[in-house]
Amino acid sequence: MTDLTLTTRRERPFDPPETYARLRERGDVHRMRYADGHEGWLVTGYAAARAVLADQRFSNRPELAHPPLASRADLAEEIRSQEFEVPPGFFLRTDAPEHTRYRKLLTGQFTVRRMKQLEARIEEITEARLDEMEAAGGPVDLVDAFALPIPSLVICELLGVPYEERAAFQEDTKILVSLDARASDALAAIGRVFTYLYGLVSRKREHPGEDLLSGLIEGGELTDDELTGVAFLLLVAGHETTANMLGLGTYALLADPAQLAALRDDPSLIGNAVEELMRHLTIIHVGPVRTALEDVEIDGHLIRKGESVTLHLPVINRDPSRFPGGDRLDVTRPATGHLGFGHGIHQCLGQQLARAEMRIGFAALLRRFPGLRLAVPADEVPLRADMAIYGVHRLPVTW
Repeated sequence: MTDLTLTTRRERPFDPPETYARLRERGDVHRMRYADGHEGWLVTGYAAARAVLADQRFSNRPELAHPPLASRADLAEEIRSQEFEVPPGFFLRTDAPEHTRYRKLLTGQFTVRRMKQLEARIEEITEARLDEMEAAGGPVDLVDAFALPIPSLVICELLGVPYEERAAFQEDTKILVSLDARASDALAAIGRVFTYLYGLVSRKREHPGEDLLSGLIEGGELTDDELTGVAFLLLVAGHETTANMLGLGTYALLADPAQLAALRDDPSLIGNAVEELMRHLTIIHVGPVRTALEDVEIDGHLIRKGESVTLHLPVINRDPSRFPGGDRLDVTRPATGHLGFGHGIHQCLGQQLARAEMRIGFAALLRRFPGLRLAVPADEVPLRADMAIYGVHRLPVTW
C-alpha cells in the first residue's frame, strides 16, 4: 500500500504543497491512498490531467468516487448510508447523456453575447462597492467590502434571487465548502438551500421576470425539482469561486510589487493578468475527482474500473512542460490553456462571466486606489486551507 495521501496545507500562501510539486518531477500519475483506504491515483501532470478530463470513461458521479481527504470521509459515508442521490438539475455531478441535456439548456443562457451585455451592470456594481469603500475610508476587509459582494450581486441578479435574501444561502455555502464541517451539518445545509430555492422557483412561476430562472421556466423543459437543482449549482458556483479569486488575487498582487507595478503601468494587461492569476493561484485545491467506468490507460498507467483519480490542479497548472517558469507569477505571460476552469464536458459554464467580473473588478480596484496596500503584516492574512475552495478568509487593506 502506498503512503501517499492528500493534504491541503500549504507552506507558502500562493504555492501548492511542496510534496506534490516534487512528486510531479517524477511523473504525471501516482498511486495514492484515499481516506477510506481505497488504492487510487493522483495526477500531477498537465497532459495526463487533460486526458482524464476529456475521457468520458471517467465518471463524475459522487456515489462512485472515494474521498481523497480524511475530513470528507464521513460525508461520503453519510451520503452512501442514506443512499443520497444527486438532486435533479445538479448536473455538475452527472455524466452524459443526463449532463448533456442540462448543459445544452444552460448554454443558451450563458452565451458570450449575454455575458457581454452584463458587463455594463458589472461595472455599475463594482463602482458602487468602491464608492462605499472610499466613503468609509480604510482599513477595510476587502473580502467583505468588495470580493464577495460583486459576484454575489451579479449572480443574484442573473438568477433573479433577491439580494436582500442572500443570507439564506451564503452561510450555508460556507458550510458546504468547509472541509471541517460535520456530515450532518453539510446535509442540513443542502436541505435548507434547496428549500429556499424551491420556494423561489414557485414564486418565479407566479411572477416571472427577465432573469435566467424565469427564462428556464418559460422554456417549459424542466420540472421545479430540476430548476431548483440548476439554481443551487449556479448560485453556489457563481459567487464562491470568483469571490475567492478577487480576494486571493488582490493579495497576490499586493505581495508582489513588481507584478503590481507592471499591471498599473500597462492596464491593457488586465485580461492576461486574470488568466495568469487563475493559473498561478488555482483556488480549486481539492480535486476534481473522477472514477473509471472501465479499465483506462493514462500516461502508461492502467487505471482499473472502479478506481478513483484525483487531479491536483494547483500543481498541474504549474507543470513546466506546459508553463515554463510556472512557479513565478508573471502578468505578461500568455497563460491561456490553464485548467482553472476545468476541461472537457464539465468545463465551467460561467467562465466568461467570471472572467468579466475579475477583469472589471481588478482593473477598477487598482485604478480607484493607487495606494492600495495590506493593513496587516502579510503573514497575518488568514488563508482558506480549511475550505474546498482556496482563498483568504479576510484581507485587511488600506490606501
